[in-house]
Amino acid sequence: MANALYNRVKQKKFENIRQEAMISMMVAAGHYRQILNDICSDYNITHDQYNILRILKGVHPDGHPRYEIINRMIERTPDVTRLLDRLVKRDLVKRTKSDEDRRLSIAKITNKGIQLLEEMAPEFTRAAKDFTHNMAEDELAKLAELSSKLYEELNE
Repeated sequence: MANALYNRVKQKKFENIRQEAMISMMVAAGHYRQILNDICSDYNITHDQYNILRILKGVHPDGHPRYEIINRMIERTPDVTRLLDRLVKRDLVKRTKSDEDRRLSIAKITNKGIQLLEEMAPEFTRAAKDFTHNMAEDELAKLAELSSKLYEELNE
């Protein structure tokens, strides 16, 4: 198994198993991120914009203020305002003022944004299947459990 990592990074030895595990995880994540970036590129959006749309679809018809979107992003980015501006310009997201606090802007996904996510869904499903095709269901469950264990303390 480790031969794939050794071949990918052109390295036969690591300082310890922790370093090997971390590099292996980073290589896998980078590979999958590139696949997802390519899918998003075909639809003229970035993966971060896709992530925002996915977050907003999860609370549709309600929305979220910018800070809540940032908290829910897979990879946090400081530039959410600019990403939202671009989504608004394409009519994938709209902004409304909060009823409770007029200074607060609430981003909501539009029907056009939902339609885009629905068009993209089969490609994301296929990509996940292709990427994990050589893993059994119990291995995938274990991978999810172990990955969660790495960052669970960060969310407490």
